[in-house]
Amino acid sequence: MSGDLFDKGDTPHRRAKTAPAPLADRMRPQTFEELVGQDALFEPGAPLALMRDGRHLASIILWGPPGTGKTTVARLVAKGANVPFVSFSAVLSGVKEVRETMERAVLEKKRSGRPTLLFVDEIHRFNKAQQDAFLSHVEAGDIVLIGATTENPSFEVNAALLSRARVVVLKELGPDDLLVLLRRALADRERGLPRAVEIDDDALRLLAEGADGDARRALNALEVAAASGARITREAAERALSHRHLRYDKVGEEHYNLISALHKSLRDSDPHAGLYWLARMLAAGDDPLYVARRLVRFASEDVGNAEPRALLIAVAAFQAYHQLGSPEGELAIAQCCVFLATAPKSNAIYRGFGAAMSEVETSGSLPPPLVIRNAPTRLMKDLGYGAGYRYAHDEPGAIADQQHLPDTLVGRRFYEPVDAGEEVEVARRMREWQKLLDERRPGSDDAGR
Repeated sequence: MSGDLFDKGDTPHRRAKTAPAPLADRMRPQTFEELVGQDALFEPGAPLALMRDGRHLASIILWGPPGTGKTTVARLVAKGANVPFVSFSAVLSGVKEVRETMERAVLEKKRSGRPTLLFVDEIHRFNKAQQDAFLSHVEAGDIVLIGATTENPSFEVNAALLSRARVVVLKELGPDDLLVLLRRALADRERGLPRAVEIDDDALRLLAEGADGDARRALNALEVAAASGARITREAAERALSHRHLRYDKVGEEHYNLISALHKSLRDSDPHAGLYWLARMLAAGDDPLYVARRLVRFASEDVGNAEPRALLIAVAAFQAYHQLGSPEGELAIAQCCVFLATAPKSNAIYRGFGAAMSEVETSGSLPPPLVIRNAPTRLMKDLGYGAGYRYAHDEPGAIADQQHLPDTLVGRRFYEPVDAGEEVEVARRMREWQKLLDERRPGSDDAGR
């Protein structure tokens, strides 16, 4: 926790003169104009456009990927407003630190009339009780809360707190944005690299593209690469980046974003995108068995009887990975992924089962018709259980014309095959069966033949 009130003279640049600081800290923007890639935040009427000159202070939640400037924005807002600034991390701080900070903020408000700008990094890490501790002080004006999170605030920030703060979305920085920052660090002798360094164009581009939208990672990699000599080659840049860090959280929003992308790519019959999103999830460390389970579900939900082998292949892929593990078993999942993407699609099972479940919820425990009830005892037979039952295998076409649904649902259709894959043949058989039944019923021209 940084418990000191914000000092306008306490900048990363000034601190760098007395103590070593990482390049990313030294190059932290000192003005809003130095921010890159976030112009939309300052369009007329936007919350930060109103706050940047120190007026209209309001509590906000900054939501965006790592290294997009959330901490910088909070510091610049406090600097422009000339209010006390307190920053701490939800990972490192607990209830005690929150309570002490609130007490100091109340005293500061009484002493100077100014609220304290409280910056809480990774606010989603606080539990409900810790987040609730801010509510009364936000309402009383003791603090202006700026929370930063990489997770969707809709899921991770309490509704009560969210209703008192505007959500400001910082977009991911692109390679061109990071190139601006890298060139700035190369050219700035005071805040950037302390000595002149030559860098190959492909090495500079690699640093920008390999940082995965994270300005901090790009600048740190540049600093590491520059330590290797007076000229940064592509090989040096590769070593500095070491291993590309894929932004991912196996229980967070990005996890669900990627599995959604995989599912929808397969549904849209795009095997290329399907393989890409599968690779993204596995490379980021997701559980392959989780992915395999989702593919089993997909086989029934989106392929169904249009290609009955889909479910068999999905289950086989699950079992293959379970037996082989990584990396051998991953190829079975990839094979299944491509099969599902290129299979004919039908959601008839999904829709039909959903409609049946909805009907059960609505109509409750409707009794089966007497004709298809089991009659193991004399009493049940006397009551008409099974009376008139016709054994399908003794009927023409192996189709028995008798009531199967409850009385109030007679004629209701739940399963409607689509005109794709094997369901074309299923639909043909169902039409033929219906024709046979219609011909046997009284009134039909063919009845009794």
